[in-house]
Amino acid sequence: MFFLRKNVTCSLTYENIPLSTPLEDLSFIVFDTETTGFQVSATDRIIEIGAVPVKGFQVQEKDLFQTYVNPKRQISREIRELTSISDELVKDAPQALEAILSFFDYVESREAVCLVGHYVGFDALAIKSEFKREKLALKNFLTIDTLDLIGFIAPSYDMRDLERYAMAFGTRIYDRHSAVGDALTTAYLYVELLFQFQQRGHKTWGGLIKATDRNEIPILMTVVGMLVSG
Repeated sequence: MFFLRKNVTCSLTYENIPLSTPLEDLSFIVFDTETTGFQVSATDRIIEIGAVPVKGFQVQEKDLFQTYVNPKRQISREIRELTSISDELVKDAPQALEAILSFFDYVESREAVCLVGHYVGFDALAIKSEFKREKLALKNFLTIDTLDLIGFIAPSYDMRDLERYAMAFGTRIYDRHSAVGDALTTAYLYVELLFQFQQRGHKTWGGLIKATDRNEIPILMTVVGMLVSG
């Protein structure tokens, strides 16, 4: 007998945003996660989520989201030393499902067009894996990776480290291996990338989608054949 997996939706506005919308009229949520390790599709779990909005090319630094997450397992010494997150710090924190749904409420209330992260595929996988453990499927989870935007603007760069990119583009650097700190660092890097993207003549939501697409947004790809200048 087959059971239908229930769906969870991240309420993003991308389906309702015209592709001709100017970049400065868009709202984004830049986010980051910390985890117990790198095997998030198997045994490792989320231990922190941090996020900050970007609107009108401005980082809304006073409107942060942050929550620790109880992973229901011990945090290794290596991760404690890397992130400063201890078992004591997460013992009374919400478990993953509650924490992520709280994050989604925050995203919905800010009317974000999509989520943004640095090497965001890892963070997306961490979240999707937490839902999978609860037999839930995640829908409408559109992301933009700063690495893809960097690859479009400056394809000669070939590294992944967030701090090195922030240094290369002259943007702010916050506490590393803190979800909020990395979200803030990524947000300021993203704003600089948007400025440079715009200066190269790419001014619209459709242009940004074409520049960063990794085939994660089939709905958008069918709209007007993506015949949007930008």
